[in-house]
Amino acid sequence: MKTRILIVLAMAFSMVGVAQKTELKAAEKALKNGSSTEAKAQLESIAGMIGGADARVQAQYYYLRGKVFSDLAKKGDNSAFKEAADSFNMVLSTEENSGKVKYSDETRQLMTAMTADLVNAAVDDNQNKRFVEAAEKLYMSYTMSPKDTTYLYFAASSAVNAADYPTALKYYNELKDLDYDGSTMVYKATNVATGEEEVMEKIQRDLMIKSGDYKDPVDEKTPSRRPEIVKNIALIYTQLGQNDKAIAAFQEARADSPDDVNLILNEANLYYQLGDKDKFKALMAEAAAVAPDNPDLHYNIGVINMEQDNFEDARAAYRKALEINPGYVNASLNLSTTYVNEGNALIDEMNSLGNSKADIAKYDELKQKKDALFLEGVSVLEEALKNNPDNQGILTQLKNIYGALGDTENFMRLKKLLGE
Repeated sequence: MKTRILIVLAMAFSMVGVAQKTELKAAEKALKNGSSTEAKAQLESIAGMIGGADARVQAQYYYLRGKVFSDLAKKGDNSAFKEAADSFNMVLSTEENSGKVKYSDETRQLMTAMTADLVNAAVDDNQNKRFVEAAEKLYMSYTMSPKDTTYLYFAASSAVNAADYPTALKYYNELKDLDYDGSTMVYKATNVATGEEEVMEKIQRDLMIKSGDYKDPVDEKTPSRRPEIVKNIALIYTQLGQNDKAIAAFQEARADSPDDVNLILNEANLYYQLGDKDKFKALMAEAAAVAPDNPDLHYNIGVINMEQDNFEDARAAYRKALEINPGYVNASLNLSTTYVNEGNALIDEMNSLGNSKADIAKYDELKQKKDALFLEGVSVLEEALKNNPDNQGILTQLKNIYGALGDTENFMRLKKLLGE
């Protein structure tokens, strides 16, 4: 009885093997005839049997399946790229584990060709703002050609553009773990005829130098992308609300690039969001020391000091910004506002006074001080108006201050300038 069962099982196994080979041949024939859809159907009919098949049969199955889906991808089925990539990778792993190599070399060639198709499709996706799809294709390109880590870098960038921050974070962390640098060598030479410096391939550049048509060869290494990657990791943690991880990432990024002003500003912004104004001010001061001629830094220092009613420090920062860039309208507006805000605080005190002789004297004293502050604000804006005569923000704020001062003549002048 046992012998008969074994014979039946052996016959069944033999029949399954024959069915697999028959369907694989049919799929191969359909593919050669250009019918990838028919080939796909043939392969799907034996998909459930492949797990128990011989390694050679498995490799052949995944090889054909990869070709089928690669062909479907070329014909416009973007979802087929992943199926093709997975199948080709299965060919390589199956043959590597079994030691029986038949399809691996051709599979690698097919993967190289498909990688080019994937990248081109990703470029098209990015141009059409299909950033999620672009990120997926670029990451697949990287998985099929791990030496091309640039694909992983651009996959992360596309994920950021898609606002898919968890995926971008995964890719950036993978790049960091790989110690990805991303710098390249750029080859330049000066065109003798035009005097312009041009970029070209090294071999071409060297030939042009020998010809005498170009001179002054320069080999220039582009900056490393690592600081950008570490910075983006920190920014994404901030975006995801994982503030402890963001702070740790900023510390790592700052260690890599201690003089990166944008990095200092981003870290400062995190502390500002966390409500740590003192740390924010310290970092802003550090940034200003690193880039003393950056008016935006001084402007932002002014903003935080003004929010804390540190008017003198705010004014010093705004004046520094204006010293660097006299046309910085927002710095002029905010500088004027520091005087208005300080004057408005006196109004509250004035309104709290009574009708006694002492209170009336105090009222007059405070009003004189308030008006003097408002006039300081006017002076700032009148100076700014010389360089920006049509700026609506300056004109409006000036009109309002003149109105608060009861200066009807100048109030009407400003209304006329505003076309009111």
